[in-house]
Amino acid sequence: MRIGAHVDSVDPLAEAAARAAEAVQFFLADPQGWKAPQPRPDADRLRSADVDRYVHAPYVINVATRNNRIRIPSRKLLLAHANAAAAIGAKGLIVHGGHVNAGDDLAVGFDNWRKTFAYAADSGGFQLPVLIENTAGGDNACARRLDALARLWDVVGEYEVGFCLDTCHAHAGGEELLGLVDRIKAITGRIDLVHANNSRDAFDSGRDRHDNLDGGTIDPELVVALVRAADAPVIVETPGGVEGQRADITFLRDQLGTGASAA
Repeated sequence: MRIGAHVDSVDPLAEAAARAAEAVQFFLADPQGWKAPQPRPDADRLRSADVDRYVHAPYVINVATRNNRIRIPSRKLLLAHANAAAAIGAKGLIVHGGHVNAGDDLAVGFDNWRKTFAYAADSGGFQLPVLIENTAGGDNACARRLDALARLWDVVGEYEVGFCLDTCHAHAGGEELLGLVDRIKAITGRIDLVHANNSRDAFDSGRDRHDNLDGGTIDPELVVALVRAADAPVIVETPGGVEGQRADITFLRDQLGTGASAA
């Protein structure tokens, strides 16, 4: 089980070394913008590194919406990020599940997800696993509640899509962490990555605010139990910079009885 952190994108390998991390996650472009990622001058170094790489797609992407001005650019940008992530040897591209607008049928959102994978297939397909991440808020979200996730997977499961489980999002989204891995795997058949984060806000608050593992409103032992059950790579997206994230990584390793293979 390789454990790492979400880091600044300027020099991810240096960030990994500072945290004794075996994996890193980072953005390839402005997470709040629509610009496509550019080739990285350190691509060769990243591809050959003994540190697993994950790329997080921009937050603005929402392939589920009926709004053409957002949905169509989202499809194109998602594919562009997938291609750029594959170019650096990333193990997966994480993207939020998205949502439809108030009053819209969620079924439209699920079908728009299907069309996203069909669009990619027409363009040669995604060159690495796309990992849909559960989200914390929104009554019209495609991947907040497990009942919605099941409907989404009924539509996209044939495309071998992966799943990223965020512990803060699950807690804030109103899903109990105890036994959650089994309930998710009954739907998706897989968990490819865990975002191990505590939550600053209460259960079912709908608020996406991460905290360090020894803080927040989630019992840290619940996070550890979920990580152990998932048996998947782990990324912490917690505050505190190098010191805060390194402490969270160390805490997980100590609790799980694992060592740092890339420290």
